[in-house]
Amino acid sequence: MNFYRKSFCFFVFFAVFVAIFFSCASFGAKPESVFQPLNYTEADAVRTELARIEELSAEKPVEALWRAVILNRSIAERGVSDEKDELEKTVADSLASAFERVATKYNEFLEAKKYSEADSVLLSLESCGYEGLNSLSMSKEELAALALPESTLAKNTENSVAFKVSQAVSGTVTVWVDRGIAIQSGMGYADRVIGSGFFISKDGYLITNHHVIADLVDKKSQKYSKLFIKLASDSETRIPAKVVGYDSLLDLALLKAEIDSPYVFSLGSSVDLDVGDEVAAIGSPVGLERTLTSGHISVKDRKLTSVGNVFQIDTAVNPGNSGGPLIDKAGNVQAVVFAGMLQYEGLNFAIPVEYLKAELPILFAGGERKHSWIGAFGKPKKEMGKNIGLELLYVMPGGSASRAGLREGDVITAVNGTAVTNNDELFDIYVKLRPGTIVIVQTQKSDGSTAEYPVYLDERPKAPGYEVYSRDIVANSFYPILGMKLSTLSGNKKYTISELVNGGIADESGFTEQDPVEIKQVVFNDEKTMMGATLYTKKKKGGYIDVAIGLTASLDNQYYF
Repeated sequence: MNFYRKSFCFFVFFAVFVAIFFSCASFGAKPESVFQPLNYTEADAVRTELARIEELSAEKPVEALWRAVILNRSIAERGVSDEKDELEKTVADSLASAFERVATKYNEFLEAKKYSEADSVLLSLESCGYEGLNSLSMSKEELAALALPESTLAKNTENSVAFKVSQAVSGTVTVWVDRGIAIQSGMGYADRVIGSGFFISKDGYLITNHHVIADLVDKKSQKYSKLFIKLASDSETRIPAKVVGYDSLLDLALLKAEIDSPYVFSLGSSVDLDVGDEVAAIGSPVGLERTLTSGHISVKDRKLTSVGNVFQIDTAVNPGNSGGPLIDKAGNVQAVVFAGMLQYEGLNFAIPVEYLKAELPILFAGGERKHSWIGAFGKPKKEMGKNIGLELLYVMPGGSASRAGLREGDVITAVNGTAVTNNDELFDIYVKLRPGTIVIVQTQKSDGSTAEYPVYLDERPKAPGYEVYSRDIVANSFYPILGMKLSTLSGNKKYTISELVNGGIADESGFTEQDPVEIKQVVFNDEKTMMGATLYTKKKKGGYIDVAIGLTASLDNQYYF
């Protein structure tokens, strides 16, 4: 009786929790139909896709090219059941036109000096096998050089023989976001955000965190905000600055102030950094500019964000340090400080400089930096104790991976010739690329054969799990979200677990394969970043006793790609 009382109390607690934290929507907004791959051996399917390619060509010529390549490839491999000769010629003409439109777009970007965008188009043309590559006016190397101001490319040679930290301090700033007056309990007070930053070019470009300047770029924000910086050598003068580019996912932002920088930091290479190496943070904790704190690298690969790894450091960090540089003994920037756990001494974090270096060309291009994904979920595949690639555990219907021909069980081994053995290595490739780029994905099939696919990089949604839930049936969407693959058992909302993701939420909650599951409710918070599910089950590990279980899951993590 005591067990049932505890189960009932837990269920009541979970029901109250989801009622408060989530906006209730039983089973959410499910799609009327789930995307099914088009059968390009049928003439009608080919005509439908040709019409869609033409429709996309004006606004999204690169995506139109990708779909034309896939269609042409499918026709070549499987043929068309009727009107073969006519349709094959039409498809070939469509592909040729798509190539020319993208080549034209490339030239338009060059004329507008949008070199980062041009580089993305050039890579897409190369991935699709464009025969006119040699006729294009610039190489990838030339475009990469133009995408960054020359002043950020060279190492800082000032005082390189005898580096002094005091000189580096002069290259840091206090970042002020003035949000006007805030009213609390009938009283007004100055509302401001204080962070840190550091110069990366002589002409006033500097780096900080996105969360420091978030109010300035948030389209939903109703606050009055102005951006200033204060030099380390002058704590009284407020110098106007502007946001050039920003990345909310990696928490980075590029700013510009119309001044000559007193000191320019060199961006190092954190690849050679190791646990125990000494580092120092420079910033303005609680507004106290010119503050230096020192410590060590505690962990190199802490998974604190949904993409990539961050450093855990024992260097003292406080509010206001965000956006400041983490430097080595030679003064090279090894990371950007971005977070600390104030209630726990010595638990602080920094973003490796490799990510900043990889996406600087995109930040310089301006605006919000979007990230890429192909609509898939997976984990490293091991053989003989070693990772051989990234296994696709789930492929979202209608996503670019699905349309390209990738299927569950395929193992990604490389992208554009760069080996991939885990999620981190895939993100290292993604971080250099813009959404809207076509890449070549190399895979290993379950039978041991290999294959290559041109894949279009879509824009990563803010909550990939919610995108999955919205575009697939509930039994399938629970696999990436909760780590349980469901098979229909009987009746509505009743299933049995056919497979579990090792280390997933269901696995950690004590479920096993063949456990029966009845889904009673699925709810989301207002931002659609968290999901709650109420389940009835008879778990094997629970002695097959009826029990109500509440599970919650974040709708974004490093396994969505």
